[in-house]
Amino acid sequence: MAEAMTDEQIELVVVAGARPNFMKVAPILLELEKRPGFRVFLIHTGQHYDEAMSTGFFRDLGIAEPDLNLGVGSGTHAEMTADVLRRVEPVLIERQPGGLVVVGDVNSTLAATLAASKLGVPIAHVEAGLRSFDREMPEEINRILTDSISDWLFVTEPSGRENLLREGVDEGRIHLVGNVMIDTLLSNREKARESDVLDRLGLEEGGYAALTLHRPSNVDDPAQLAALFAVFEEIHSEMPVVFPIHPRTRAAVERQLGDRPPAIQMIDPLGYLDFLRLMADARFVLTDSGGVQEETTVLGVPCLTLRENTERPVTITQGTNQIVGRDPGTIRTEVRKILDGRAKQGRIPDLWDGGAAARIVDQLAADLNAR
Repeated sequence: MAEAMTDEQIELVVVAGARPNFMKVAPILLELEKRPGFRVFLIHTGQHYDEAMSTGFFRDLGIAEPDLNLGVGSGTHAEMTADVLRRVEPVLIERQPGGLVVVGDVNSTLAATLAASKLGVPIAHVEAGLRSFDREMPEEINRILTDSISDWLFVTEPSGRENLLREGVDEGRIHLVGNVMIDTLLSNREKARESDVLDRLGLEEGGYAALTLHRPSNVDDPAQLAALFAVFEEIHSEMPVVFPIHPRTRAAVERQLGDRPPAIQMIDPLGYLDFLRLMADARFVLTDSGGVQEETTVLGVPCLTLRENTERPVTITQGTNQIVGRDPGTIRTEVRKILDGRAKQGRIPDLWDGGAAARIVDQLAADLNAR
């Protein structure tokens, strides 16, 4: 992605550490390519790696392979944060960029932000201001700390701005720009309709439920996991429940359930376009993922969030999302409403229009050129 740089260009280092991060940086990278005043250096920290994060995944998103993969891999939160911090610092020293762009709330986001802040590199945090108000979530700590030392705070929804102002952030650092995840969704929706994933899986449009599950609060407690899967299997007896699952998560789930393979349709991870088609044509989605709550809101697909909170409240106040927690009775009740034709209706939030990346780059160009 990096090319020869001219004296008039400003270099931005863009950091992504997990698969969802690339969905967020993709529209920013594509927008920066249109601007002759910028040069981009893309770093993949390697915090999350799987075979689906391959050439095909980047091709799906329409972006080039990263300029550098730090190869951090998995580990404890401290190990990952420290490893990214240690490996990204010399890159920033060597390149001396005009700015750093980070997205989301993974350990790589915080680590790269810390390294840049100590080197005096201006930092733009995309998807700033989101708060679950649950500090048992490692992501919540990453969000708060990243926001506190970033120069530009690009927020997706009004709650982000309100949270930052409540924390005493200077209003001049806050910019409500919309949602880059939705930029990616809207630009790929037509291509996703061409995916044959439903045929490959033997599914019919509107005739199945899609499931994603990864948070430790759901996966690591055997009793909690067994209760959830009992509900999933009940649903599966009426319509297929399809769960794209990473092999490591699959092994953990099967181990927690006593080596009994769950009686639902567990499949290997999907590429971006296949997964978008799977979500778009589902009767409903069960998830503990933040990004899926946003995507289902735009797709108009009912979403039941298997958590006690959300950092994306606009998906509830305006979208199709409902918090159902982990109580099997509540999940059964809300699933029955959907199957009976009483699903929650929603609308697309303001500025979730495909233009978030352009608004971000406009702001960065104005401020960096002024400097």
